[in-house]
Amino acid sequence: MEDTICAISTSTGNNGAISIVRMSGPEAVKIMDKLFSNKQFIKSKTHTIHYGFILDHQKKIDEVLVSKFLAPKTYTTEDVVEINCHGGILSTNKILELLVMSGARLAEPGEFTKRAFLNGRINLLEAESVSDLIESKSEQAMNMAMNGISGSLTKLIQNLREKIVSLLANIEVNIDYPEYEDEIVITHENILPKLNEIEKELKKIVQESESGKIIKNGLNVSLIGRPNVGKSSLLNALLEEEKAIVTNISGTTRDIVEGSIKLKGILLNLTDTAGIRDTEDIVEKIGVEKSKKIIETSDLIILVLNSNEKLTKEDFELLEKIQEKKHIVFLNKNDLENHISLQQISSKYIVSGNTIDELGLKELKEKIIELFQLNELETKDMNFLSNIRQITLAKKALKNLENAKKQIAENVPIDILEIEIKEAWNNLGLIIGETYEEELVDNLFQKFCLGK
Repeated sequence: MEDTICAISTSTGNNGAISIVRMSGPEAVKIMDKLFSNKQFIKSKTHTIHYGFILDHQKKIDEVLVSKFLAPKTYTTEDVVEINCHGGILSTNKILELLVMSGARLAEPGEFTKRAFLNGRINLLEAESVSDLIESKSEQAMNMAMNGISGSLTKLIQNLREKIVSLLANIEVNIDYPEYEDEIVITHENILPKLNEIEKELKKIVQESESGKIIKNGLNVSLIGRPNVGKSSLLNALLEEEKAIVTNISGTTRDIVEGSIKLKGILLNLTDTAGIRDTEDIVEKIGVEKSKKIIETSDLIILVLNSNEKLTKEDFELLEKIQEKKHIVFLNKNDLENHISLQQISSKYIVSGNTIDELGLKELKEKIIELFQLNELETKDMNFLSNIRQITLAKKALKNLENAKKQIAENVPIDILEIEIKEAWNNLGLIIGETYEEELVDNLFQKFCLGK
């Protein structure tokens, strides 16, 4: 934390009009003064921009604009310098090299945001939301990340912790100072309503976290079925491009084919799988095994059946296999003579159509919207927990509250009951980083990009 760090904060993949090299730390202004032609820079006020050249022993390297931000009103709460240079890879890297040679060190992934967290400017939940904002692939995901950054989700967690602290304080006073007659005597009967209230609010956050997962990562949708029922044609029709090879030869698709579309602003990650059947072909057999595994990890299964053929043993096995998963049965090739009775299919969600004139595709999308209530996501406030770490801790806190209520039913002494309530408070604190383990923080920020 005593080092001055630097990194390129813009994408380095292609040449662009502008690149930004960022530096943060106690020596940031002094290091910049060594390399900058504008000698008014070191005496200038905070939050100002200065024109000049980056120099390497009086040799001009690039024409730049340099922004100066003095602590504590900066992203990291340290002195920060940002160099806006031309977007060539060579010139940008040369400036970074000069900063390192002048006393800065290369930042680790996410170290700027890590410093913002460790210096108390943002909490852990807000820091993770910064990463979510950078990686967001839809407007809803962007809005959800902004809610995390702006602190509205933090306020929900803090409000729950304050209610728990108030309850713990009353319990502590009763345990440590039983002679205080002014205080309300805490009993199982007056703890229970408060626990119920806290549990109800936390349960709502946990239940809605599934929506947060959908908004952030999209839905993993797999198209499964026997060979030659039209899975690849359906994938191509949904994607509106020839992504998968389509022939009338069974077993054409031997490996998974993927593509993405947006539905109500939510990303649908579509996977066309190899046709599931018994086969002696070694390559096809590997594809079939992959298809079966994908069923287990998908958010939605679209089982494609050929309505021009009678249901086979494999069809019935697949229908049985997907019963416990969210699924839609798509009866393909309805432009041909029908040989399937709806009474044979035990599913609430059945769509009939074909990929020749694309009948049924609109209804299929409407079924997906209904199944995952995507219309409702457009009107929600987007205050969702968005990753496994946050959701797991919230579920642990919820379990602590459930255990406390169970102990009340068993008439467990108040001081023992307090342990579970304290643990719930602690787990909620871990979500926003009020308490944390150093190793966890290191691992978390390593997933960030270098310049953030």
